[in-house]
Parts: sequence; C-alpha cells; structure tokens
Amino acid sequence: MTASPTSVSIVTQTTVRPESADAFARWQAETSAVVATFPGFIEQRLLPPHPPLQVDWVILQRFGSLEQAKAWLGSPARRARIEGAAAMLVGRDDVHIVQDDASAARTAPACAVISTRVKPGMEAAYRVWEQKVAAAQSRAPGLQGYRFEPAVPGVQEDFVAILRFDCEANLHAWMDSPERQALVAEAAPLTAEFHTRTVQSGFEQWFRDVAPAGASAPAWWKMNMIVILTLYPTVFLWGLLVGTPLLTHTLKLDFPIALFIGNVFSVFLTAQLVPRTAERLGWWLSPDPERRASVDRQGAALLIAAYAVLILVFWKLV
Repeated sequence: MTASPTSVSIVTQTTVRPESADAFARWQAETSAVVATFPGFIEQRLLPPHPPLQVDWVILQRFGSLEQAKAWLGSPARRARIEGAAAMLVGRDDVHIVQDDASAARTAPACAVISTRVKPGMEAAYRVWEQKVAAAQSRAPGLQGYRFEPAVPGVQEDFVAILRFDCEANLHAWMDSPERQALVAEAAPLTAEFHTRTVQSGFEQWFRDVAPAGASAPAWWKMNMIVILTLYPTVFLWGLLVGTPLLTHTLKLDFPIALFIGNVFSVFLTAQLVPRTAERLGWWLSPDPERRASVDRQGAALLIAAYAVLILVFWKLV
C-alpha cells in the first residue's frame, strides 16, 4: 500500500541484548501481526542493526493518520507487547512520530527534559510506571515524540525522559494536566528526586510573532535559512569595514579579542534583523497547508537566489 500525503510513521529505535537478537526478531514478527489489526495501519518495516553505523534495531510503523498512530501508541495491546520484551532490551527507548509530508522535517519547538532519581530496588516498578506515562502522553495533543533514557549505574544515576511537542501551549497543557499530575503522584513512593526543565529550539525566540498563536513554530530549515540570510552579510560587512581595518590594523587588538567583539555585534544585529525578515517572509514560514509544498519551494528558491546575489556582490568588493 502507498501512504497518503497525510500519513504518519512511528519510528522506534531500541537496543537489544546480543544474545536476544533472534528472540527479539520473533517477538517483533508477533507484534507486527498485532499492530496489523489496528485501524489505519499501512505497513511495518524492521531494520536490524548494522554496526558500526547503526547499532540499534529500528522499527517503522506507518498509519493513515496521526490519530490512528497515537491510538496504537496508547493502546493496552502495545503496552502488553512492550512489557513482554523488557527482558531483551538494554539502553534507551527512542520513539518518534513523523509526518510523511514535507512538514515532517522540523524540530520540536518545545521540549521537556525530566530527570528522576529512583529509589534503590524500585527500578523495575519505575519502568512499569514509565510505560503507563508513555501510553497516557501519547494521547496528548501536539506530541511529536518522546525518548526515555534509563539510568546507567556509575555513569548516569537519573532516569531521563524527553518529551517533544509542537508548541509551548500543548507542552504546558500536558505537563499541568490532572492526568499527568495523578501519575506523578503515583510515582512518588518510587522516586527520591524529580526535576523538570523546558527546552526550546535555538532560534525560536526570533520567530515568536510569525506563527499564529498556539500553532507550530516554523520548520527548522526555514528558520536556519533566514538566520543565514541575515548573519552572512552582517559578519562579512563587519569584518570588511570594521573588524579588519579598525580593530586589527588600527587598534592592533589580538585576534581572540577582535573576534569576540565581532561576535557580540553580529548576534545583537542578527537578533534585530531576523524578526523583521521573518515578518516579511511570513507567507513562506507559515503557509496555507493546502499550498505548503509549492510555497515551500518558492520561498526556498527566493532565499537561494538572495544568497547567490550576496556572494556575487561581496566577491566584487574583495
């Protein structure tokens, strides 16, 4: 079957004990038969490890829609299958929900990193609890994926969970929800410490006013292209007009000091230019979903042409 433009994929990476490889392959075949009965299921692919480039097993499960994929993620059937494989697994559980259209290539605008110190002897019980949380949060609006890092004695004493959401509003809605608060209270007898911090993508603060309220931030590659469009001429002109003739030749400043001053100026000016440029390119950053593909191509072509013009002009200047 061919995936529709609105189909989504669940990409799971997991590390399997070497002695359990054959048993895990059989377990995954049985899991494939289970997931095939769920509404919207399209296909499943299993990619065994290929060291040294790929050390994890990668499972791709494709569904017709986001809601159908999340229904599988939060189902008791999936949870039962995962519990049956726990003894075969080591290291991390890494799950991502990926939309199969062009909008899939985006960073998560909002992330929560949760570190938990588990009481000695409660590790197994905490893993069971974590699966309950994973199933519950899979139904949360805006969830783009989650990652769970178990503790490594002597290296990492905390269990770490990373939640990725499409916007701050949806992240905070889940973090403050009564359902999650009840689950956190349930884990209190198992944990000694519990810390949460929110993380955002690097350039998002410069694009806050572009996307409609509550909507996803622009795709990461679009933000990067706009930052390059403003940063490249800023750095070049500073070096040509100020950095080299004034700081280096006239004031005789050492290179590390001159570079630091240049970086401070460049970041300050870029922070002023990026929001203004993003506002003028709002039609490209947050296009109509029905015209996204064509608008994405037009905007990318426009910025690439602008890069070429800048390079040619600066080439003549030097």
